[in-house]
Amino acid sequence: MTKADIVNAISKNTGIDRASVLASVEGFMDEVMKSMSNGENVYLRGFGSFVVKKRAAKAARHIKNETTIIIPERFVPTFKPSHYFSENLRSTLEKKKK
Repeated sequence: MTKADIVNAISKNTGIDRASVLASVEGFMDEVMKSMSNGENVYLRGFGSFVVKKRAAKAARHIKNETTIIIPERFVPTFKPSHYFSENLRSTLEKKKK
């Protein structure tokens, strides 16, 4: 599902015009990115959490040159679904299997 698909589905289900829904979706995404860029986590009860995680520096091998390189520490965005989200997904997919 793409952003356009999400906008179309919300517009169809709510009766709100596509332009307004698109502005809301993009505003939501901008706020999540801005918060995470400031090192803040975003918690959406019943959906999940967008969390900034710190990856430690580590040594890695460059196979062609057979040398060791150091990968510096970095911060990465992650998403952790809520328990409700996970259970709902699991039960829905199990029903589709049958």
